[in-house]
Amino acid sequence: MRIITYNVNGIRAASKKGFIDWLNTDPADVICLQEIKANKEDVPEGAINDAGYNVYSFSAQKKGYSGVAILTKINPDNVVYGNGLAQSDTEGRVIRADFGDITLINAYFPSGTSGEDRQTYKYQWLEEFFNYLNEIRATRQQLIVCGDYNICHKAIDIHDPVRNKNYTGFLPEERAWMDKLFENGFVDSFRHFNQQPHQYTWWSAFGAARANNKGWRIDYINVTEPLKPNLKHAEILPKVVHSDHCPVYLELSFDAV
Repeated sequence: MRIITYNVNGIRAASKKGFIDWLNTDPADVICLQEIKANKEDVPEGAINDAGYNVYSFSAQKKGYSGVAILTKINPDNVVYGNGLAQSDTEGRVIRADFGDITLINAYFPSGTSGEDRQTYKYQWLEEFFNYLNEIRATRQQLIVCGDYNICHKAIDIHDPVRNKNYTGFLPEERAWMDKLFENGFVDSFRHFNQQPHQYTWWSAFGAARANNKGWRIDYINVTEPLKPNLKHAEILPKVVHSDHCPVYLELSFDAV
């Protein structure tokens, strides 16, 4: 099972930069998108279908804002739009798909960059999302939680940890939440395979940050411990350029299951 998570920063804008052509190269079986910035009728479903993917999208009520989607070549048994929390669902932040015993959750975490109110909401959302994950795990233990987390976990995950220590996305409280996630039965699939520095998934549009690889690793595919034996390969794909983010890839093997 090949999975990609990718914040496309607007699916229509990404499509103008070759996103559909990329889909036609068969990059994964399941592709989780964040920040699609499109209502359902504005998602180019026909072109995506032609590339071999079914589309399940969950848009924000505000036009041109947030939104998540799952593109999949594997038919899910069940799709759930939202996580039942009013503000999160209004902003189109979570979509879930079940494939047999595996539950895939695609989430676009709030960023907190637009002010103190949004940072406060980010902390609220994190706690609500943690509880939501635990509720699902009570009956479904094989979880894959992918998306734009808008948090760098450790100093290795950000190009300048000293200068950015007081910026949203690398605040102590946010990083502590990530600690809590990994201490409670989740595995960082990328770090399971790769402990090298300078591995990023997002770059600022300013100061030639991407060209100079001055980035942040804020996009993740995390799995629960029962899926750890199935992890086969993970990597970041910085050469795929349709967005200020790049895709993150995970391959799981179920040959021995």
